[in-house]
Amino acid sequence: MRHHNKNKKFGRVRKQRTALMRSLARSLILHDKIQTTEAKAKALRPFIEKLITKGKDGTLSARRIILSRLGGSAVATTKLFDTLSPKYKERKGGYTRITKAGTRVGDAAQEAIIEFVK
Repeated sequence: MRHHNKNKKFGRVRKQRTALMRSLARSLILHDKIQTTEAKAKALRPFIEKLITKGKDGTLSARRIILSRLGGSAVATTKLFDTLSPKYKERKGGYTRITKAGTRVGDAAQEAIIEFVK
């Protein structure tokens, strides 16, 4: 039984899962929309929404926390602070949208598009 074990493992060890979430978050911030599997999109949503909420503070400590969570990507951190966080200043949550995109041809995995709402 999986009581009190909420996170998905994706068949990876912890460091690989952390690297996966960082990579997906950086890509989403830089490109505003990505296509991935439905399970990865659902796992990415709370990760990215917490970063945007933290970015709405605008403090130096928040910038450092986000920089570390994104794996040291200064470009993504700057875009999050300068573009995304001010855009959602009045919004209390729900910054992303997940849309189902059918199945992938190679392995029939359910795909989804995750993007920022306007």
